[in-house]
Amino acid sequence: MVLISAARDYINRMLQDISGMKVLILDSQTVSIVSVAYSQSELLQKEVFLVELVDSISKSKESMSHLKALYFLRPTSENIQHMRRQLASPRFGEYHLFFSNILKDTQIHKLADSDVQEVVQQVKEFYADFVAIDPYHFTLNVPSNHIYMLPAILDPSNLQCFCDRVVDGIAAVFLALKRRPVIRYQRTSDVAKRIAQETSKLMYQQESGLFDFRRVEISPLLLVIDRRDDPVTPLLNQWTYQAMVHELIGIQDNKVDLKTIGKFPKDQQEVVLSSEQDAFFKANMYENFGDIGMNIKRLVDDFQQIAKSNQNILTVEDMAKFVDNYPEYKKMHGNVSKHVTLVTEMSKIVEERKLMLVSQTEQELACSGGQGAAFEAVTNLLSNESISDIDRLRLVMLYALRYEKESPVQLMQLFNKLASRSAKYKPGLVQFLLKQAGIDKRTGDLFGNRDLLNIARNMARGLKGVENVYTQHQPLLFQTMESITKGRLRDVDYPCLGNHFQQGRPQEVVIFIVGGTTYEESRSVALQNASNSGIRFILGGSVILSSKRFIKDLEEAQRVARSRTSMV
Repeated sequence: MVLISAARDYINRMLQDISGMKVLILDSQTVSIVSVAYSQSELLQKEVFLVELVDSISKSKESMSHLKALYFLRPTSENIQHMRRQLASPRFGEYHLFFSNILKDTQIHKLADSDVQEVVQQVKEFYADFVAIDPYHFTLNVPSNHIYMLPAILDPSNLQCFCDRVVDGIAAVFLALKRRPVIRYQRTSDVAKRIAQETSKLMYQQESGLFDFRRVEISPLLLVIDRRDDPVTPLLNQWTYQAMVHELIGIQDNKVDLKTIGKFPKDQQEVVLSSEQDAFFKANMYENFGDIGMNIKRLVDDFQQIAKSNQNILTVEDMAKFVDNYPEYKKMHGNVSKHVTLVTEMSKIVEERKLMLVSQTEQELACSGGQGAAFEAVTNLLSNESISDIDRLRLVMLYALRYEKESPVQLMQLFNKLASRSAKYKPGLVQFLLKQAGIDKRTGDLFGNRDLLNIARNMARGLKGVENVYTQHQPLLFQTMESITKGRLRDVDYPCLGNHFQQGRPQEVVIFIVGGTTYEESRSVALQNASNSGIRFILGGSVILSSKRFIKDLEEAQRVARSRTSMV
């Protein structure tokens, strides 16, 4: 509950002390922060009758002096400019200003100078500068996420904006948790090192007083790692509920937009998938697709029983009971139809794209050896008319990551075949992926074939067999968490910053993946936390990836790299 509770607590504190009718004014980022932590009905209960975006409210001149304005904004120079303009000719009776991160002194002076009519009642910092997707998973929805793949020299100003947003987000998480961590980073990643250094500078120098919390016996750990150390996880098809919905349909801030996949009634065009608001989803978000079908059938059966009992209205008492229970009945009806719709749509996609066939080969590429058999399987799938362009591309990418050194001739054959089969394929994209995340760039033992312990583990797994061929892959993050739990995270690969070293095993660990997390990794974190190892893990990233998003970032980075280098 930790992250969602922290965000909700901040929003509660904003809303509860201000009585009367309110308007809540947000920016394009804080609207995500609030929407995942607070429902619209909860806002109404707190007398919030209007929610507006700060840039659109600037365009309106209508006076609303009967409303009290609550602003919850990121402390950006753009938002400060909006505030100055709005305070110069105030439309609301009162102004309560809340910022999601640390305000600079100069910004406070600018706001004070603009408040000529003295309508501002309070200015506060509430450190909810992260989108709390799940209890132990946060994201930052950073725009231009591809920038982490580019050398600093290519686009220094955009890289600085990217790093600033990440540092702000990490700082807010630790301010919300009231902790100051020991910081470690992935040695082979320049961008991870830079973010770690800038975070350390903020926490231990520039704002050391703000982070000077009551000492704990063992400091928590912040580990900053690079997405390119595990490019396999975001490329795989998913077969557990939450991850699968994101991969096949798409989840944005715990909402699923169904307009893209078909015609639905207006109230079902966008549905909420939140473990906080939906008990069925909470119980099933990490379950396999096969089990989900059975569990949804049970949910439908339960609903039909209730619907049947509602048909037997014979007396006035029955009628009164039905009216009392109607909101709950309607909510259950909405919930049942939501999950039935999602599973039905995903089943269609699985069938259309022949994903059972594709995924079996993907899992074998990610988890087991046998280069000859893998080459044959990928070649056959590339020739299969039913396989979509994106699935062909992902298969060749996975093969290239696995066998880049072992079979350059066969790899070239696959590149040529892919180019001839997929009209949308951008030449050189797989080679660009290898340049970004090939074996020479990676720190971790991604395929379990470098480290003796991992080789032995994979052999044991091969002998035992796997329970489910579609979910046998474990993200590299699982190994990283295991290494931290056992005190085996190597200093040479993940050095500490400054002279702040880890004394003993940490009890709280925040792992931040520059370049984005996946729902498969957040599932790994949730299962690890449920195993009672004595360590609480929190996962964060710049965005939440699907294979489509990861490939889009690769394409954009390749485009920028080509255009900038041709200009030089």
